[in-house]
Amino acid sequence: MSYENFKECIDACRECVVACNRCAVACTQEAEVQHLANCIRLDLECAAICSVCVEVMSLNGVMSEKLCEICAEICNRCAEECENHKQMEHCKECASICRKCAEICAEMIENA
Repeated sequence: MSYENFKECIDACRECVVACNRCAVACTQEAEVQHLANCIRLDLECAAICSVCVEVMSLNGVMSEKLCEICAEICNRCAEECENHKQMEHCKECASICRKCAEICAEMIENA
């Protein structure tokens, strides 16, 4: 699969990296930060995995599809956690972007 075939997925993963990092930082500014520890951890893990996916897909790497499977899974887990805190705008936005990224990764895998 060529870079052009990965482009939509790369863009979604990049957007997810930014949203997850923003959410993690915003969570640290909340009054009940300890209540958000799992959210912060999943935000950071999701951002890291999405970042790796961008790197490998941009190389047209042989592990791209496998990494996208993992990416879709962590994005859905992160979205689930953020949805538990949807009263906070940053979590609501992060959940939405994570769901979109998971869907695009899943579509890319199906079309591979």
